[in-house]
Amino acid sequence: MPSEGRCWETLQALRSSEKGRLCYHRDWLLRGEDVLEECMSLPKLSSYSGWVVDHVLPHTQENPPSSETSASSRSASALDQPSCVPGSPVRTPACSPSSSATPDGAEGKHESRHTEPMVLQSSRGIQVEGCIRMYELVHRMRGTEGLRQWQEEQERKVRALSEMAREQLKRFDERKELQHHKELRDFREVMEKSSREALGHQEKLKAEHRHRAKILNLKLREAEQQRLKQAEQERLRKEEGQARLRSLYALQEEVLHLSQQLDASEAQPHGDLLKLDPSALRTRGNQLCGLVSGIIRATSENGFPTAEDQAVAERALQEMRDLLTSLQQEIARACEDKRRQDEAAAREKRQESKMQQGPEVPREAPAPSQSPGGKQNEDLQVKVQDSTMQWYQQLQDASSQCVLAFEELTNSKDSQVKKIKMDLQKAATIPVSQISTIAGSKLKEIFDKIHSLLSGKPVQCGGRSVSVTLNPQGLDFVQYKLAEKFVKQGEEEVASHHEAAFPIAVVASGIWELHPRVGDLILAHLHRKCPYSVPFYPAFKEGMALEDYQSSSYLPGMFYQRIQCLSYRLAALGFCGFRMLGYQVKDSKVEQQDNFLKRMSGMIRLYAAIIQLRWPYGSRQEIHPHGLNHGWRWLAQILNMEPLSDVTATLLFDFLEVCGNALMRQYQVQFWKMILLIKEDYFPRIEAITSSGQMGSFIRLKQFLEKCLQRKEIPVPKGFLTSSFWRS
Repeated sequence: MPSEGRCWETLQALRSSEKGRLCYHRDWLLRGEDVLEECMSLPKLSSYSGWVVDHVLPHTQENPPSSETSASSRSASALDQPSCVPGSPVRTPACSPSSSATPDGAEGKHESRHTEPMVLQSSRGIQVEGCIRMYELVHRMRGTEGLRQWQEEQERKVRALSEMAREQLKRFDERKELQHHKELRDFREVMEKSSREALGHQEKLKAEHRHRAKILNLKLREAEQQRLKQAEQERLRKEEGQARLRSLYALQEEVLHLSQQLDASEAQPHGDLLKLDPSALRTRGNQLCGLVSGIIRATSENGFPTAEDQAVAERALQEMRDLLTSLQQEIARACEDKRRQDEAAAREKRQESKMQQGPEVPREAPAPSQSPGGKQNEDLQVKVQDSTMQWYQQLQDASSQCVLAFEELTNSKDSQVKKIKMDLQKAATIPVSQISTIAGSKLKEIFDKIHSLLSGKPVQCGGRSVSVTLNPQGLDFVQYKLAEKFVKQGEEEVASHHEAAFPIAVVASGIWELHPRVGDLILAHLHRKCPYSVPFYPAFKEGMALEDYQSSSYLPGMFYQRIQCLSYRLAALGFCGFRMLGYQVKDSKVEQQDNFLKRMSGMIRLYAAIIQLRWPYGSRQEIHPHGLNHGWRWLAQILNMEPLSDVTATLLFDFLEVCGNALMRQYQVQFWKMILLIKEDYFPRIEAITSSGQMGSFIRLKQFLEKCLQRKEIPVPKGFLTSSFWRS
């Protein structure tokens, strides 16, 4: 290193100076030695002299300094020339002629260059000089070794860096090659994707072209079909208008006949005992006759009557029937009161005659029939109207005739016929079982499948093609089983999940509209399983087994209530039940009351949903095959009959919760009048016959109607099918 070289030059210059030739110790004062002891002592060789002669002097002679001779060289020369050995470290004039001072000093320097006398140093100086030389050598050797190690280390690092650089260059080349391949692959993928997109776009354009052509063809066919359909609808409208006109004439005839009966009933005796005003009834009857006649005159001028005209005429006829029924009941009550008055007068006369003969205890007259609430049972009836019973009986007869029509199919022993029967039953019942709160598109598929089956078209069921044309009795069998399955869904599915009533009802309503016989069979099954949907309460005949309790007669007043309580007690003991009241009897055991009410509730909810829903994809010009007017009739008739404990309150709640909103929008003020009638007049009758353990249904109905009256609105039932349902 440069700095190290300058340090050695400085040391060499110091050694060449006169002071450098002196031998002294820094600690001589501490040791207390005599300063001139070494000057007076004899010269002697140091223990390092041999090492200096062997190692140092040869190197000094080979490489003499160019500028000046070091002190160590002069020492070595002095050793080689023993003739000049001073007695002290200081040179004498004899041995160093050059020590004499000259003015300019040049002559002395010249002489010392050519002839420098050899001075033999003392043993202490030689020892120091040897130590210095040995230290320099050791230091030089250490420096050389360190330099060698540093060079090796640097070479090793250079080799490592070179190896690392080669590896990094190799990795860089690999990454560059990989990136090149990746870019090439991406470019190929982009090209392929662009090619696929171009082909897809071309195919899409072709598909759109085909689709537009198909749509144009469909529109042409639909226009033709629409024209034919409009012509057919116009023909059907005329036929239906003529049928409605004939029906209006029949309704007018019946209204006039009832008006004559009303006039004849007013001429009955005991008119002074009537609570009703006969003149008011006659006036109302004349108004109803005038209303029906006005409808007929208006329709004859405008063409054909509408469904609304027919509904108004039917309501007028029903009101006329109610007027006549009320008058007849009032006349019967008046006759009964007159009879009782006559009997009381006769008893008084007999008592007076007996009093004259002798004192006897008088017998009390029998008390009139009273309801459980303590009031006379003179306002409500316990018997349904004759027209309703005739309608009920006609439906049951139609159901029985349908069963007889496919009797051979059900009783056949042929395996092929049995297989056809099973396939037809599955094709009719499985789609109905799949109806639930699913999307509207799926519901339409189910409807189309049922409609195709009833229309004679083949449908797929269980991997096989099934059609009602496979057997002459197949259509009757499918219609009966389909109606039975709809009612069973109300009995089971709707009873457990109330929201399922609406999708089942809308399919049933659509099938009913296209296939009226299926609707009649649905009503027949519903009336058989739930007689309260008519409504009527079958009576118990003397000598009849309670399990087969079935009759069209009725029990009046308290006697009916006592028989009912007796039946509940026997059912609780597990002996029997009333099949005709809707109870299920198995092994002489009647079902529990909770299960019975749950099933009745499900069927009433299904019926209430059917009368207010129509299939949305059908013809809007058609009227509902069994619309809201039947719901109004059911509600009016159920309120005209004496309530049943726990049953009437449950059915009223279910019916109004499902159908109340539709009735409110249809009848408006008249509907709210009926709700007030239920609250003010009918609730006390239900509460009077309801025990403390059966108050749950009554309280639920009461709270529901009070909330509706408070809000002046019947809420839309939960699960009602909205337009978003059909778009899903």
